[in-house]
This record gives sequence, C-alpha cells and structure tokens, in this order.
Amino acid sequence: MNAVQDVTETAKRRLAFQKAFSQEHGGWRKKSLIADAKFETAANKEFKKQERRLSKTDSLGDQEGFAPAMSPDALPEDFAAFNLLVTLKEGAISLTKVIRCFENGKVFITHVESRKSLASVHQYQLFLQVVCSHDVFLNVCAEAKQSPLITELKLLEEKEPEKKDVWFPKHISDLDRCTHLITRFEPDLDYTHPGFADKNYRLRRKEIADIAFGYKYGQSIPRVQYTEEENNTWAHVYRNLKNLFPTHACQEHIEVFNLLEKEGGFCEEKIPQLEDVSEFIKRKTGFQLRPVAGLLSARDFLASLAFRTFQCTQYVRHGAKPDHSPEPDCIHELLGHVPMLADPKFAQFAQELGLATLGVSDEEIEKFATLFWFTVEFGLCRQNGEIRAYGAGMLSSYGELENCLSGAPVVKEFDPAVTAVQEYKDDDFQPILFVVDSFDEMMFKMRQYVTSLQRPFDVKYDPYTQSVQVLDSKAALLHAVEDIRQDLNILTHAVNRLDNPV
Repeated sequence: MNAVQDVTETAKRRLAFQKAFSQEHGGWRKKSLIADAKFETAANKEFKKQERRLSKTDSLGDQEGFAPAMSPDALPEDFAAFNLLVTLKEGAISLTKVIRCFENGKVFITHVESRKSLASVHQYQLFLQVVCSHDVFLNVCAEAKQSPLITELKLLEEKEPEKKDVWFPKHISDLDRCTHLITRFEPDLDYTHPGFADKNYRLRRKEIADIAFGYKYGQSIPRVQYTEEENNTWAHVYRNLKNLFPTHACQEHIEVFNLLEKEGGFCEEKIPQLEDVSEFIKRKTGFQLRPVAGLLSARDFLASLAFRTFQCTQYVRHGAKPDHSPEPDCIHELLGHVPMLADPKFAQFAQELGLATLGVSDEEIEKFATLFWFTVEFGLCRQNGEIRAYGAGMLSSYGELENCLSGAPVVKEFDPAVTAVQEYKDDDFQPILFVVDSFDEMMFKMRQYVTSLQRPFDVKYDPYTQSVQVLDSKAALLHAVEDIRQDLNILTHAVNRLDNPV
C-alpha cells in the first residue's frame, strides 16, 4: 500500500471508530462547542491507542524500554519524569520486590539500573526513572519509605515533559493530511436524522463520501452525477432563498450570487459542480474548493482557510426535509459560503482567521471555532441603515434567514473576546447573533484580538508558493520585509505617476 492509500485508509478507520465511540458515549449531538472539542479529543486519543495496538508499535519492554506496569496511553496530562536513587536493605535479592512496589503505585517505569552501594558493599542501590503525575509520585514515595525492603529513597532530578509543537500544514499540499473527520449527526448514527431509515440515502452518502476520501492536492475535483431527487431538493431551496436574498442578504452576497448565475453555473434546475464553482471563485479572490467527506475537526477546517481553501461537501441533504440540513451539505456550502468567499474583503477575513489558528493551543482552537460560528456561519452586518445577513448558516436556510431579521434573536455588537466564549445552539434557530458595521471593522477587531494570542511565532502566507512562512528567525523576518519593501516601491511609484502625469 502506498503512502496516499495509507492516509486514506487511516482516515476511514478513524471515522468508523469515532462513529462507534460516539454511539457508546452518547455522541456529539446537543453538546456545546467546547464539549464537542473535548469529546473529539477523547475519541482521537482512543483511536490512536487502537492504531498502536493493531500495529503492535506500543509493545512494552522490547521496543519502548518500559516496564509493564502501565501503558504509555494511561499517562496523565500533568506527568513529569523523576530520577530516584533507592538503597535496598536486603541487597539484590529484594530487587524485583522493590520494582513491583513502584509498579503497584501506578507509575510508569522508563529506566532501571542496579549497582552495589558506594557506602557499603553489603547494600545495593537501584536507579529508577519513573513517569507519573506529581500527586502520584508523592504517594508512591510515601509508601515506599514505609517498606521494610528500602533503607533510603532520594530524589535526584525532576524533569517536566517536553512540550511538542502542534503540527500544522506549511504548504497547500499538506492539506492532504488534514483529514480528521468528526461525527455529529450522520444518517447512520442518529434516529432523528431524516435519512436514518432510508437505506438508499445512506448508501448514496457513502458513495459520494468515498469520492472525497480519494481526492488529493492538484487533482481536478471529481464530478458527481446528481439524481433527479437531489436536483429537486436543490431547486426547492434555491427558489425559496432567491426570493429572500434581495431583502435579507448583504449586498456582497447579492452581487456575487448574480454573477454566479451569469458566469459560475448557478441555476435552479441542477446542482453546479464543485470544480466549475471553484474556478469561478479562484478568479475572483484566489479561494478554491476542496472536496471533503464530512465535517472536519475545527483545527483542520480552519487551517485550510489559511491557504484560501474551503473544504466543501458534495452530498445533498435528505429530500424529506429540504428546509434545513442538520450538517453541512453542498447546498449549504454553495448557496451560503461560496458567494461570500468570492468577495475580496470577506475572503481576506476568512484567510486571516485561518492563519491565526495555525499552531495555537486546543483551547484557542475552541475560541476560533466559536468566532467562525458567529461570523462566517451566523454573522449580521449593517448596510444602508438596515441589518443584513452575511453568515452562510442563514444564507443557505430560508428558515434561519427569515428568523434572523424577525426580531426574535438577541443581537449583540461583535467583540471577539466576548464572542469567542459565547455558547451556541445548532439544534434550533439561533437565539443570539452578533452584528458588525462593516467587514473592515470586523477585520480590524479580529486583528487586535489575534495579537493577544500566546503563540511563540507569527506566520505569513506566500501566495507565490502557496505556503506559510513561519516568522521565527531574523532571516525569515528580513525576507518578509524585503517583500513588503518591493510592494511599497511599486505603490510609491504609482502614486507619483498619478500626482505627476506625463
């Protein structure tokens, strides 16, 4: 099996495992965003355990050099490494019993050495390196000191674990590795899903998902031959939303939607192909679409935005309930997200949001996911004295679109620090929404918020190589400054030409 196939098969195994894990533990449905993220982390951790067991790479002793008291996966989050010198009362004969004493204390023994004591030839000393939390270490030491087998116990050194850098994509091709799908409300998991009892629909969803699983960077997006029922569902939603756009959607959405009907293949009769739409928005803002098999983890999805790439589903919501999709489908993506991504200012905001998430902590990812929810998905803006919708969650659901301007939701001023911790609902109309005066204002506030992040570096996107430059050295900074200087020279020359026409 080659590397590409291996990544694809791993992604499928992960999704299958998460579905089973979700059913066993109650799933993600009706949980808060923060609970979603924590549940996702737990499921991924369990999946990694399973993968190690299957590949036998966690074999203790021979490969890792660890005593079999604990599995590495059982380590607590606050673990540290402790080096101990233990003097044995009965010499080498009690060696095994003393080691067992520590193992019973639930510590993870990573290294063992024995030697004759330097103070007495009749005593033996044991050098142990153990890994555990501070509380467990104190308890184990207290019990060990009471053992009749131990004369003395001395702590030689304590080492905090090295913090590993969070991996993030550096080049647009690295998005092939951003495949962490999560299960929330899929037709084979939740009996309230419109497609739960529809075997044909579930098979169709799998068929379309498999297309996305096989996609890799650089390929054309595979075309899907949509059925008559799927096109009818699209037509129903399209027709109802188009009637509401003039009075409910922001001006940017309306203008691009009209262009999409002229140039991008949008029409009521059939679902447009992602490849054609992707080419359209690439010409407008440099954004492009990438097929995805389902709902990605927040980290992977937001990272894609940094490369002006939007992960887009190709399957269609169930025809029995066309008014609203319980999870993102191509109707939501095409009618809600695509027109906004073809607007230059909004596209810039989306990319900057993605860049800000690269390499940040899980806690900050949760906040950025919430900010995405209340802006890109459910954002409002003021235009010509009126409030209009720019969020895709409303622009792709005529129920949400009517509700957002009905006076029912509580509308607050957008403040990233406040919005980032706002709880949200996804099982009914949104009760709380945030409004901005303009996309310029929204971007300014977000830039100020990003400067407060605890990240050891900054990043810059290079559109020529479609890669992210990590600004963590003087050389990287000088290279970035040179790019800016060149741009400034061009702008200065253009201004002088305008001021002094020939």
